[in-house]
Amino acid sequence: MNQFENIQLVLGSKSPRRSQLLSEAGFKFEIRTKDTDESFSDDMPSLEVAEYLARKKANALYATLPDNEIVITADSVVILDDKIYNKPENHMVAFNMLRQLSGREHCVATGVCLMSKHKCTSFTTLTYVVFDRLSDDEINYYITNYLPFDKAGSYGIQDWIGLCKVNAIRGSYSNVMGLPVRDVYNALLDFCR
Repeated sequence: MNQFENIQLVLGSKSPRRSQLLSEAGFKFEIRTKDTDESFSDDMPSLEVAEYLARKKANALYATLPDNEIVITADSVVILDDKIYNKPENHMVAFNMLRQLSGREHCVATGVCLMSKHKCTSFTTLTYVVFDRLSDDEINYYITNYLPFDKAGSYGIQDWIGLCKVNAIRGSYSNVMGLPVRDVYNALLDFCR
């Protein structure tokens, strides 16, 4: 992608899925992360949280950026009934989350921030996912075999639950994986003009 050859892209994320998506889209980048406080105010609207956290992650890396680098940071949250479902701490929390999502439509919001030494932009991409009904046995099978403890909402769209129990997706599939690649590509084109 010649339009990006004079810049060095940095992915500010430890997520193997975000790295995979950027690589598969042909981007060359390095990974650089800094532990960042991911807390947010309880009264923040749920649809603003992911973008807020993505900007926090970018700001944490700002001091490490030379002039020719652009850092991409992202954060994804699962939202149902205006409640945020983050990464589960244990089997029981994951079980309860998936039971809540069962048979319902939820929203995956991914906030993305692009930052250089001289410029910053951010946005949120929304995708709506509908699960079939999940039996307790299916939920336990999924958690035991796929260990979704590093995933918002306790699931990964690219594994068993996405293949066997997702009824519909409205919006970007890659967004549900953790990075809306099409939107990132277009935002980078604008950013580099």
